[in-house]
Amino acid sequence: MSAPLTTLVEAPAMARPLPARTFWRRALRHRSFVLGGALSVLVLASALLSLVWTPWSPYEIDIASKLRPPSAAHWLGTDVFGRDIVSLLLAGARSTIMVGVIAVSIGLTFGVCLGLIASARRGWTEEIIMRFSDFTFAFPAVLSAIMLAAVVGPGMVTSIVAIGIFQIPTLIRLTRGSANAIWAREFVLAARAAGKGKSRITIEHVLPNIMSILIVQATIQFALAILAEAALSYLGLGTQPPQPSWGRMLNDAQTLLFQSPMLAVYPGAAIAIAVLGLNLLGDGLRDLLDPRLARER
Repeated sequence: MSAPLTTLVEAPAMARPLPARTFWRRALRHRSFVLGGALSVLVLASALLSLVWTPWSPYEIDIASKLRPPSAAHWLGTDVFGRDIVSLLLAGARSTIMVGVIAVSIGLTFGVCLGLIASARRGWTEEIIMRFSDFTFAFPAVLSAIMLAAVVGPGMVTSIVAIGIFQIPTLIRLTRGSANAIWAREFVLAARAAGKGKSRITIEHVLPNIMSILIVQATIQFALAILAEAALSYLGLGTQPPQPSWGRMLNDAQTLLFQSPMLAVYPGAAIAIAVLGLNLLGDGLRDLLDPRLARER
């Protein structure tokens, strides 16, 4: 993920945004954007569908029906507890998206604010914020989740906080680097000469010009959050039973790989589709929102 991050910092958007009609006309011709958007919409639609309907209750245990093969009643079969696989996948999408959205929101809120402050204030303020970023970056999501689980216990909240904290330093660095490039532009110098304060310049000029970069990076961070949530749930630190989770499904299937390998294939494929869709969507947005590429096409 370091390559997209570097590209974003080096190429901040400093042109006027494309008109909506032009943007969507180009977007529908961009294969990565279309495919990534379709896969992302599929995952989102699955999560929304689980709110109102699932073939069977994902919480209902029926030991007599355990490890059933695919059939008209159970389209993908049942797991070791007799739960319907399709229902678990739909409900698991809801848990995954919930964790991802909240965790990315935490990272964006704190990361963008601190990055903008560091870029605007400079001096000791910038130094303190960047050293805080370095310190936070030393604690990966798994380690943070282990420490939080030791204090408050494992669960969805633990995974959300751990993933959100881990995303903050990446977004601080991205925001600061992009904002520094904007602060050196002539229109910002003109705004300072006109008497505008740093806070007003940050809100009116800096933030709008790096917004496209943050949108693209948010999709990448969302994909990372999905992987982190699955890993934490697999380790027993994230979403806890009976709440379905793709990571929990992988954990339950690991002892049945030879007896029923498809139990691991289904949630693994769901995670792969979600991450692939978000990565393709991020690549497409990066191309579409880059003003230099917009002028070339």
